[in-house]
Amino acid sequence: MNNAQEFLPINISVVTISDTRNLENDKSGDVLIERATKAGHKIILREIVKDDFNDISDLFTRLVQNKNIDVIISTGGTGLTGRDITPEVMKTLFEKSIDGFGELFRYLSYSKIGTSALQSRALAGVTKGKYIFCLPGSPSACKDGWDEILAHQLDVRHKPCNFVEIMPRLQEHKISRIKS
Repeated sequence: MNNAQEFLPINISVVTISDTRNLENDKSGDVLIERATKAGHKIILREIVKDDFNDISDLFTRLVQNKNIDVIISTGGTGLTGRDITPEVMKTLFEKSIDGFGELFRYLSYSKIGTSALQSRALAGVTKGKYIFCLPGSPSACKDGWDEILAHQLDVRHKPCNFVEIMPRLQEHKISRIKS
């Protein structure tokens, strides 16, 4: 990391997708908030939403329209059971997917949990100039996702490149269409 550049805090929303979590027992959401805050970022909103396609879609649609939010990090709903629908919802919302996020997450998970990493459907994408990162619902997965990937990619000082430095350019495709 090149410390010559000044740290740039970003505005984050944390969403827990679960039928069983509330603010008192949402350890995964707590992990993400603690780590993002400790890194110097600002938590704008924290939400808990049930595993319901329309509820998740409506919440994320509202969040990506919020001009005060740069990044949305969710936890939960990325497994294989019938109620795990986070990837299916996100695929209807993403303008672009960040395939490497899920691939890297599973690679890192493999070193800790072996072939069980195959069960993770962690994913990420971009919508309306906002990054959306979807992590599994366990505190350990949230720690790994933050510590091993997001802490670096959400820090403008991380080199050779990071997600923060390209944030202003995420909607260039819309500008070029308007000019044509």
